[in-house]
Amino acid sequence: MFNKKLHMPLFLIAALLFGLKTYIVYRFVFNISLDNTMQELILLINAFAVSFFLFAIGIWFKERRQKKYIKYMILIGSLIIYFNIVFYRNFTDFITIPLLFQGSNAADLGSSVLSLIKVWDILLFLDVVIVWFLTIKHGDQLMASFKHRYKTAVLTMSIAFLVGNYVLAEIERPQLLQRTFDREYLVKNLGLFSYHIYDAVMHSKSKAQRVFADGNELTEIEEYMKDETSIQQETELYGIAKDKNVIFISLESLQTFVINNTMNGEEVTPFLNDLIDDSYYFENFYHQTEQGKTSDSEFIIENSLYPSPRGAVYFTHAQNDYHSLPEIIGNEGYYSSVFHANNKSFWNRDVMYDNIGYDRFFDVDAYEVTEENSIGWGLKDKDFFRQSMKYMQSMEQPFYAKFITLTNHYPFELDEEDATIEKYDSNSNTLNSYFQTARYMDESIEEFFVYLKETGLYEDSIIVLMGDHYGISDFHKKAMSTYLEEEYTDYLHLQLQRVPFYIHIPGQEGETISKIAGQIDVKPTLLHLLGIDDSNDLSFGTNLFAEERKDFIAFRDGSFVTDEYLYTKDQCYNRETGELIDTATDLDEETSACQPYIEQVQKELSYSDQIIFGDLFRFYDFKDNTMNLPEEEE
Repeated sequence: MFNKKLHMPLFLIAALLFGLKTYIVYRFVFNISLDNTMQELILLINAFAVSFFLFAIGIWFKERRQKKYIKYMILIGSLIIYFNIVFYRNFTDFITIPLLFQGSNAADLGSSVLSLIKVWDILLFLDVVIVWFLTIKHGDQLMASFKHRYKTAVLTMSIAFLVGNYVLAEIERPQLLQRTFDREYLVKNLGLFSYHIYDAVMHSKSKAQRVFADGNELTEIEEYMKDETSIQQETELYGIAKDKNVIFISLESLQTFVINNTMNGEEVTPFLNDLIDDSYYFENFYHQTEQGKTSDSEFIIENSLYPSPRGAVYFTHAQNDYHSLPEIIGNEGYYSSVFHANNKSFWNRDVMYDNIGYDRFFDVDAYEVTEENSIGWGLKDKDFFRQSMKYMQSMEQPFYAKFITLTNHYPFELDEEDATIEKYDSNSNTLNSYFQTARYMDESIEEFFVYLKETGLYEDSIIVLMGDHYGISDFHKKAMSTYLEEEYTDYLHLQLQRVPFYIHIPGQEGETISKIAGQIDVKPTLLHLLGIDDSNDLSFGTNLFAEERKDFIAFRDGSFVTDEYLYTKDQCYNRETGELIDTATDLDEETSACQPYIEQVQKELSYSDQIIFGDLFRFYDFKDNTMNLPEEEE
């Protein structure tokens, strides 16, 4: 078949080494859940099938170019795997095409990235070293000189492996490419590199969607919203905050599991615990962010739309037409501003804020940042609130002011003199430090309330506090299981996506509300409290104080929670007890408890994507509640 002295050609050596490394990474570095033997087999097959295909292409080159192709293919492939590993360690997710265009954020990551790099990572490039060594020392001996029919046979065989892998994946997960919102499913069933190709295709498709959109798609979406989400129902709280200032505090990375909880016998968040008694507190409130993290949480509360399945809307669709919260309340006489001591271009905020109607952005240039008052991602929260007061006091009232904190951000660094609680003791440095920065944030919020009262702003304002997204990913499940004293399951993981949500209205008695809620509901809820008519709005959220509400909270990966059920990774659970009700094999049956919601959740996510990718709101007149199509389309 080939006329060389050694029996195994270089392309096959490279394919075996790279395939083995890929499988080891899948199995032991990525936290990919495997529920049965078939999934284990598919994971093993896709690692080697993709590897064999990538390197089989090389035999079509002449020997000199064949060596170069194999050398650089194994290097580039290894770098792709490694970049995904580093990203996964922080976000428990895989890189998407839009994220690659958000490289302007990288300069601000600093110690966050460095903390994700491990010494033993160098072993991940061992196969690269071996192949490069063999190429230099035995390159001529290891080059395969195949006849044309054998080249065709090898390539055909490699494609057959890929097809076989896809057939098995379809058996395990029917309609994998049509139904999935979960990147882990794609990687688990088709492999990391096949996933990246799929992502590139989907990215191109979303870019083309705006070009071909004509606005007619909105008719069906509008009907759905009017029937399912835009529920007009006045409550006794309607207009209770009319003409009051709205102070919105985004609590960086704060999850509900620390609220009313202790660590080593000490309350983690004593002030926030006490604040529950004087606030409307939603104990089953979920964040719904995806890869855009804090910017996604901003996007959701501002627009009551879902974030993009890939990348951050703040980057990919910042120039779209939206009907945002700042714009709506601006039309009612509110001055709106954002306070965030970070670079204005981070997450493309300067562009997005201007587009959706914010009047002023107080970025890092508005603050005095020194080595003493900053750590991690920038200005410490206590200094941040203290320095912000002079700006807020000078603003015309009523105003809407959004504060985005920084200190409780991965990798959760804190100076020793600022720590007022001991570190936790577990195998996770991330979780160990998290409690200290969460306590520091709690203290900063308490000081901020004091400032508000001293300046007289407190009585004329309502104060909303919301965790923006998770802080501890399931990469730290062992440490979390130890702290929570329960097994870390898919059910628990979704429950840990609960974040604190407070609406504090001075003079109002507090109430803890148990019904499910999500970030998608914040916009209509605030408009209700302010007494602003939102009957012309188009959104997927519902007023949290209304009795009649949409009965599920959806997540970008297709998971959802209802008052009774929780659905994630093809498993349906009792939300209260965590008892497994239905498995993937039962979900297509009419008797499945979660099945009625699955199609509606996917429909709602799809509608939101259509609005964003097609920029459909450019065809809608929100003043008249009518379509505004080009003349030739009317």
